[in-house]
Amino acid sequence: MDKLEKICAEKGMRMTEQRRIIARVMSMAEDHPDVEEIHRRAIEIDDRISIATVYRTMRLFEESGVVQRHDFNDGRSRYEEATDDHHDHLINLKTGEVIEFVSEEIEKLQQRIAEEHGFKLIDHRLELYGVPLKPKE
Repeated sequence: MDKLEKICAEKGMRMTEQRRIIARVMSMAEDHPDVEEIHRRAIEIDDRISIATVYRTMRLFEESGVVQRHDFNDGRSRYEEATDDHHDHLINLKTGEVIEFVSEEIEKLQQRIAEEHGFKLIDHRLELYGVPLKPKE
């Protein structure tokens, strides 16, 4: 049983075979796939899985807190497995590649800014958008 499937079972979710496959696809993902990509990967395992099933399952997984949905300004929702490990994202606008990173300096700065404005920081997301620098010659 894959990690995501175990989490779903612990939350009491009814796991059909198609949901299991979608959970497995997400557990194996090393990127941030959209529904169409999740569907493409799922039908390699079972070609009877419809795109509607993937949409419904991803909505259920999101509502249950087992995946996070992101909108990286490319017109499609992209997903990743929800974890307790905080990280931020750098999105390559040329290729769509998403790079995950952690910066203690940024974390401290965000905390300080919240406090300066009289807030206790509860949660946040940081998404940086850029293009690769041209190689120096």
